[in-house]
Amino acid sequence: MERLEVEVPPDAAGERLDRFLVTVIVGQSRSQIQRLVREGRVVVAGHQARPNTPVRAGDRIVVEVPARAPSAVEAEPLELPIVYQDSDLVVVDKPAGMVVHPAAGHSRGTLVNALLYHVTDLSGIGGEDRPGIVHRLDRGTSGLMVVAKHDSAHRELARQFHDREVEKCYLALAWGLVHQGRRIDQAIGRDPASRERMSSRARHARSAVTRVVRAEYLEGVSLLEVVIQTGRTHQIRAHLSGIGHPIVGDPLYGGVRRRVPGHLRAVQRLERPFLHAARLSFTHPITATRLTFESPLPGDLDAVLGEVRRQSENRGAG
Repeated sequence: MERLEVEVPPDAAGERLDRFLVTVIVGQSRSQIQRLVREGRVVVAGHQARPNTPVRAGDRIVVEVPARAPSAVEAEPLELPIVYQDSDLVVVDKPAGMVVHPAAGHSRGTLVNALLYHVTDLSGIGGEDRPGIVHRLDRGTSGLMVVAKHDSAHRELARQFHDREVEKCYLALAWGLVHQGRRIDQAIGRDPASRERMSSRARHARSAVTRVVRAEYLEGVSLLEVVIQTGRTHQIRAHLSGIGHPIVGDPLYGGVRRRVPGHLRAVQRLERPFLHAARLSFTHPITATRLTFESPLPGDLDAVLGEVRRQSENRGAG
């Protein structure tokens, strides 16, 4: 049994208990949180609560999480580049198109299925369908992820993500001219008009900060190096779309355009958003050594970028 204590920050006031907890307790789905609440394992300010109870700023919430069961998910021999591993954790380079963990409609072909095949010493932490998962990447996003191999590593890595001690840097291609140094500080949550999207129009939006640390303008699109200080769902995609510069190839946030200038025709070959988790830095949960990993652009994105660059240079030379 694991006992967790969290305090509700001001920006989460009014949010449903189950929705709040799923953002701060890594490895538990909303349905799992709801089950814990119904079983009386969640106490809010000294009292039992319901999943839909609104939380208040400053509330102390105590959660008792039962011991994790071994994963019942089937191992599959899927391609999964392993960047680094030791007895405590593994860093992988997730391919685009791969869902992180099993869910409705995705019982096979996930990152977890691949992990169970390639990594033999994963314990049952994170829940039956999410062994070792500390954070996520969207299905269409490629790049670096860290996975814990045991409970101590999982708990410490989860703390680092929660306390914003993990550095996450992404490469993105966005429509239009985006200036280096742009900071987007805009709370986001589920869009009331479309539950698949995140936006600032959400009733219970949570703080989110995205920074553009480097930008290269390529005649109609901008190659961006983006750092996120928070890790909200779809954060970069929603933030860039919200300022009028959606990620190229992102159909959910307006990044797919039927008509493009001839020199940008290469972007029409994209089958997913141009977004890649290129650098990941964190402190080793056991040795306390600071680790940094980098991943080059995958072939599909690199080919498109190369053609866009060539066309941009040709236009500049002309």
